[in-house]
Amino acid sequence: MTSLDAPIYVAGHRGMVGSALVRALKQRGHTNLILRTSAELDLRDQAAVFAFLEEVKPMHVYLAAAKVGGIHANNTYKADFLYDNLIMEANVIEGSRRAGVEKLLFLGSSCIYPKHATQPMSEDVLLTGALEPTNEPYAIAKIAGLKLCDAYRDQHGCNFISAMPTNLYGPGDNYHPENSHVLPALIRRFHEAKDNGAAEVVCWGTGSPMREFLHVDDLAEACLHLMDVHNDAGWVNLGTGKDVTIKTLAETVARVVGFEGALTWDTTKPDGTPRKLLDVSKMTSLGWTAKTPLEQGIRDVYEEFKTSVAHETLRG
Repeated sequence: MTSLDAPIYVAGHRGMVGSALVRALKQRGHTNLILRTSAELDLRDQAAVFAFLEEVKPMHVYLAAAKVGGIHANNTYKADFLYDNLIMEANVIEGSRRAGVEKLLFLGSSCIYPKHATQPMSEDVLLTGALEPTNEPYAIAKIAGLKLCDAYRDQHGCNFISAMPTNLYGPGDNYHPENSHVLPALIRRFHEAKDNGAAEVVCWGTGSPMREFLHVDDLAEACLHLMDVHNDAGWVNLGTGKDVTIKTLAETVARVVGFEGALTWDTTKPDGTPRKLLDVSKMTSLGWTAKTPLEQGIRDVYEEFKTSVAHETLRG
């Protein structure tokens, strides 16, 4: 266990993952969290990042900063997703080496595994097949981050580790109608349809792809656990080990929201990867399993969504 007054830098602390990490660290009793907004520190600015890390000299770094989005955003802003994610992770990883950071945790994403990987996906399927085209720029950047951590361990002896989360949801998610991920997009769509008295909600694709969803507070607990116990090369899958079809997900969201109209599917829209289920046996062997059931998690998130709408603090 890390000393509760040790300096810990959470990169991306205002995002969904970063804010969950901050909540988990504070709940554990950590009192010396180093936090900077993107306005205060642009992680794409190498000189600024190096100077910052040299000044604050964190003991641990959680690298949760990233440019993220759903299928539409990834397809529209390909250069941004590739460049921004590459440069941010490279700056923080090299800056951490220079500043003598004791341990760093880099967060990848399950969407960087091959499109047609054998299910469930174990850690060793990375780079064994073609990527999902709609997600390729983000995936390439994240793969580079994982490989950087292992390369720095091999060449410089840095204790830099990586985690591979599945699809995440939770407080602070992005609910943009076009650039958000599937679960927050569905919550917003069904909520607005109910408010407007709409007769139907049209969802993208066929509804047949299967997805796994992990509550972001569960993810944060898993990350803290990895920082306590994991010191090896490679990456660790973080998920629930269970998945549902997008159709079942949409029906669950409709039930939670209370939308009673029709649910139809626009099959001219892309489905994305057919299935993305993680093999979580490695994380289980390290002593951690997810706790939050999906429908209960969606209910909790929907309450937070309604509060954000009421206070006009909704992201997106």
